[in-house]
Amino acid sequence: MESVPSRLSLQSLARASLPSLSRPSLPSPSLLLLHRRLTAFSVALPSFARKQSLAASPLRPFAALSEQSDLSEHTAAIIDGKLISKQIKDEIASEISRMKDAIGIVPGLAVILVGTRKDSQTYVRNKKKGCELVGITSHEALLPEDASEEDVLRLVSGFNDDPSVHGILVQLPLPKHMNEGKVMDAISIYKDVDGFHPLNVGYLAMQGKNPLFVPCTPKGCLELLSRSGINIEGKRAVVIGRSNIVGIPAALLLQKQNATVSIIHSKTKDPEKITREADIIIAAAGVPNLVRGSWIKPGAVVIDVGINPVNDPTAPRGYNLVGDVCFDEACKVASAITPVPGGVGPMTIAMLLSNTLDSAKRMHNFK
Repeated sequence: MESVPSRLSLQSLARASLPSLSRPSLPSPSLLLLHRRLTAFSVALPSFARKQSLAASPLRPFAALSEQSDLSEHTAAIIDGKLISKQIKDEIASEISRMKDAIGIVPGLAVILVGTRKDSQTYVRNKKKGCELVGITSHEALLPEDASEEDVLRLVSGFNDDPSVHGILVQLPLPKHMNEGKVMDAISIYKDVDGFHPLNVGYLAMQGKNPLFVPCTPKGCLELLSRSGINIEGKRAVVIGRSNIVGIPAALLLQKQNATVSIIHSKTKDPEKITREADIIIAAAGVPNLVRGSWIKPGAVVIDVGINPVNDPTAPRGYNLVGDVCFDEACKVASAITPVPGGVGPMTIAMLLSNTLDSAKRMHNFK
């Protein structure tokens, strides 16, 4: 696959990545200026995005151009995770309403939280809000830090047998005295909306097989690409990080979409060179600003999963959240990129709600 030469101007990069458009005659200088601005904004935007207003598109221009702007100065389009996740939640809410009216069933999601970790409490609270927003019934089970593993397993067993519960989520990490693998394996594969059950992961890895559920964050990454009109088939993709939660399933999903996939990890030699060959980059290493602009091929699409607190005494909270990708540098090279926050994060909960709805529809054979 040919890479886009690094010296292409913004206009020629747009011509290289987009279908040719007929140019209507423009009767005035002001309309000519408008045309130039819209052409600059359209770099790497999918065709569907050009057919609707920029404000409604999940790909947003990174920076508006002033009349004095240099059109050769490239800025990436922003893949708006907040906007896309809202669209998905609206679709889920509509489908849940249709299901309730047709068969009287409302999807239910059970969440088990052990301990009082602030980040875990925040995640659970956000999941509960998401359920309320779309009409999913939320079941919460809160246990103290010193609860036994048997207590958690007993709750899991109860939710497995509860017909009003269609998805079960155990908030990780669990306290150190518990065996996370044993607890996760106890969740019924039919209610494993996190997609972590060994059988679901195994089916994801096999040709011709499909898991009942796909892990939420990597599923959200692929949904961002799909809904932004970014083609995956035949592309070279690099996944940075090989965790069971994000990196490995993201690589498997890309492979199922017929991408040629490389995984970068802590033992990889010359990760910058390998990453620079990629058309699509998914960064999920948990290292702030690991991926610099020099790692990115001009025109590549960047999905930044990382969300890392970096100390900043001038910030209201004393820290800022940054991704695994150096955003300012990447914007000058990539064709499109997810921001942090506001990119992948909102998609994770949206995919959890989507998985819960899918589970309820499957259990009740609702089409």
